[in-house]
Amino acid sequence: MEENKRNILLTISYDGTDFCGWQRQDNKKGFKNDRTVQEEIEKALEKLHKQKVILYGSGRTDSGVHAIGQAANFYSPIDSIPVKNYIRALNSILPSDIRIMDADEKPSDFNARFNATSRVYRYFINPSEIQNAAMSRFTWNIRNYTPNIQKLNKLSACLKGEIDCASFAAAGDESISTNRYLNEAFFFIQKDTFGNDLLVFQIEANAFLWKMVRTLTGTIINLDRLNKDDDSLQKILIQKDRTKAGVTAPSEGLFLYKINFDGIRRHV
Repeated sequence: MEENKRNILLTISYDGTDFCGWQRQDNKKGFKNDRTVQEEIEKALEKLHKQKVILYGSGRTDSGVHAIGQAANFYSPIDSIPVKNYIRALNSILPSDIRIMDADEKPSDFNARFNATSRVYRYFINPSEIQNAAMSRFTWNIRNYTPNIQKLNKLSACLKGEIDCASFAAAGDESISTNRYLNEAFFFIQKDTFGNDLLVFQIEANAFLWKMVRTLTGTIINLDRLNKDDDSLQKILIQKDRTKAGVTAPSEGLFLYKINFDGIRRHV
């Protein structure tokens, strides 16, 4: 909280292909930092405000992961700009692979991370034999296999409620607890810009472990490909062992789709 400053919440979209994730990288060895979304927006905010401004994100996305509805707040000493004008002002400074989609003023104690009640991710899968080049940065192209959406949804039916997700945490995850509260997880078909069918995995939870969504996606797709029993994912969950899960799906298909602030606040 900062006294006498406006608290501005931004809704942000970005193409994560050329970023080393969301979070600003500490430059401890004196080398040039890898490019991050947070750093690029903070540079734009500094240019706009003529002083350093810290951006507080609702969560991190990894290298190569995209966002449609990332949320982040900052404190602005400028009281003369209508809040919606921040959209145009920042977009005029930012690189083209980051866009501010909306801006709202919030109470001084609001924090995009700690006030978030759930995060929604969508993972986009292209089951076509030949992938449109325009979609290659944003989908996982699986070949020689036709997904069974009914089977995929039976496998993922266990992903609801309070769950120990240790089986889907990447090595090096620093979370104190591997428990997460999952609101929903399901597959559906959506048309892309060119009229082709995409398979979409949507999952909503209070928070996620490192690479959890990508590991779940890769595991469920592999279980369906091998025609495993409908309770196969449940059995992997119970074992709490990452080696029992499948491959981690590539980053290009994953989007942080939406941050919710109006639900029930769960742990972490």
